[in-house]
Parts: sequence; C-alpha cells; structure tokens
Amino acid sequence: MNVTGLRVALFSGNYNYVRDGANQALNRFVGYLLRQGAAVRVYSPTTDTPAFEPAGDLVSAPSFPVPGRKEYRVSYCMSGHVRRDLKSFRPNLVHVSSPDPLGHRAVSWARRHGLPAVASVHTRFETYPRYYGLAFLESTIESLLRRFYRRCDAIVAPSESMAQLLREQRMSYDVGIWTRGIDREIFHPDRRDLGWRRSLGIADEDPVIGFIGRLVMEKGLDVFSDTIDQLALRQVRHKVLVVGEGPAREWFQNRLPKAIFTGFQQGADLGRAVASMDMLFNPSITETFGNVTLEAMACGLPTVAARATGSESLVSEGVTGRLIRPGAIGAFADALTTYCNDADRRRAAGAAAVAEAERYGWDQVNQALVDTYLRVIRQRSQGATPRSSPVP
Repeated sequence: MNVTGLRVALFSGNYNYVRDGANQALNRFVGYLLRQGAAVRVYSPTTDTPAFEPAGDLVSAPSFPVPGRKEYRVSYCMSGHVRRDLKSFRPNLVHVSSPDPLGHRAVSWARRHGLPAVASVHTRFETYPRYYGLAFLESTIESLLRRFYRRCDAIVAPSESMAQLLREQRMSYDVGIWTRGIDREIFHPDRRDLGWRRSLGIADEDPVIGFIGRLVMEKGLDVFSDTIDQLALRQVRHKVLVVGEGPAREWFQNRLPKAIFTGFQQGADLGRAVASMDMLFNPSITETFGNVTLEAMACGLPTVAARATGSESLVSEGVTGRLIRPGAIGAFADALTTYCNDADRRRAAGAAAVAEAERYGWDQVNQALVDTYLRVIRQRSQGATPRSSPVP
C-alpha cells in the first residue's frame, strides 16, 4: 500500500474550535494527506464559533464544556451518528490525538474491527493538576494514560525528549517521532520591525523578553512573573512583550503591570511580533514540543527555557539559548540578565538558532507520520497486534 490507499479516521479533542499549536499541526497534516491522495475523516467536538476553518471533512462529536475552562470541550461518547459515519467511511486506520472518552472509544472501535490505531501525544496531561493544587492526582492520570496508549499499535511524540519520557513511563513498545515544522515565510529574522516596536513604547535599545502562547497557568505564568520581578530588583533594563490570549490574561496583567500585551496574533502579524522580540522566555514544562520555541528560533531569538520535554530537543544549552531547572527563578533571572546585558551573546545565540531551525520543514515532518501509518498497517496485515505492556 502507498499513501493513496490510506483511509484515516482522525479523532481529536479540539480540531478547530480553539486555536493552539497541536490542532494547527493536525490540520496541516490532514491537508498534507489530502494533497497526497489519501482519504481522511475528522471526528471532534465543534462549536458555532470555531477559531478557524477545518482542513478536510469534520464530523461533530457530542461534547460538553470543561468546568472552569468553558472554552474547551470534552467529547463524552461515540454517538450513533459518528458510528454510522465511520461505517460509511470504511477507514483502514484510526488516529487518536487526545486520551478523552471519545479517543478511548475510538481505540475500542478500531480493535473490534481489527484496525490499527496510532496515537499522537500533544501535551503532558499528567502535569496539569500541579497548577491547580491537585498534584496528588498525577500518578493516577499517568496510569490512565498508560492504559490508553498501550492499546494502540504505535504512538508518536513531537520530540525525542518526549519520546524518551514516554518510554520511561512505559506507555508503549512502539514510540516514534512526529515533530513540527516551521513556515519560513512567516517566521524569519527579516520580519523584525523597529517601527512597530516604537509604536508600543519600546525604544530601539530596550532588550525585549517575549512570552508567546495561550495565557493559562500551566504555561508557567507564575514562574515567568516571579523571574521578571527578579530582573526589576536587579535593575536590569528590559521590556516584556506578551503575545497571546487566554483565561489567565487578567491575572498575568495584574502581576506584570508594566508588560505590553498584544493579544492574539497570527500569520504575518505573529511573525512580526516574534521577530521584534530579543529573546524568548518559556518556563513551561507541559509542552511536548514547543512550537513557539521553534518559531522564535527561526526568527533569530535565543531562548531561555525550562529543562523539560520539548525544549530539551530544540534548545542547545549555551549555543542557541539556555536550559534551566524548572522553577529555578534565580537561574532563569541569571540567564535573562546575560542576554539583556550582552547584545553580542544575544546575536550569536540567535544566529545559531536560525541555523538549527532550518532543519524543520513541514513536508518532511508530515511524511514521517505517513510512514508510520503505512508501517503499522503492513504489520497488522502480517498478524501483529498491540502488545499489552512494554516491560516484563
């Protein structure tokens, strides 16, 4: 079989109703599949106000809003409508991108029909409880995730550091890589715009520390704020530029009253905002890849990031940026102080980051996942089935 023989049923917890890096990668991948001649059907919760138009055919799955985070939805069952559509579509592979109830039922459906299932891992769900005072739930959530992923023929992670963590957590025997690409037309050092910076009240000589992403607590907003406080105490010259929207925006603005908030940006406007920063500060430990880190690198920015999954695979310590122990406020402040005060080191790290980002092209990235699809289908045709545990 080649790619034109693929009939993929993709199950997503959020395909297009809230914009984030994970669902944009899924939409880009579906577009790639369709251009190669594959057939794809997507099953996901939907809303009347989607963030963007979906790639491919999208079938709505029953869902309810997440308590306390109503912008997100949970699909709670595989409805009769979804089952009938699946029967009519006749997939030969099931792809699940979220370990939600619909994802569990999709894997069960695949197993009942003798079809291979592939899961893509997009975030570290087991780390989320610690940001809401529920850290004691982490081991339970990890166990539930392990049960889910072990029922799949293969799982793919967006970075080698995340893949290694999944192996250590005994999530699967078969852990591959489906990384992320970069749009070089949007993210490029030439997008830097000093006039735009000046319009925001940023002087040319002000070192700009950037934050990019959804404004939610699990992105490490508390660590970011505490670190900026340290820079103020040290009287380090800097400006903070925050690009993004989210439910924690009011909290973040209250913590950083001198920061500049642009709100949500996309396309060329996002490229301009990123390139107009001088460094990225990414203290999050929940990313499995870190799209914003790659975007910043492509724009010529050094990155100061938590030593965690995703960032470890992108940032070369001391070359393209700094990797700091998660939560180490003083060490984060030391690294940012160096880049704020030393323009030569900043430029050298940024140039190295641009060279590193050149390796990430979307077509090559997406073909790697197609190759995984074809491999598991071939293995199933030869009698292979998912193994229940990657350890004795």
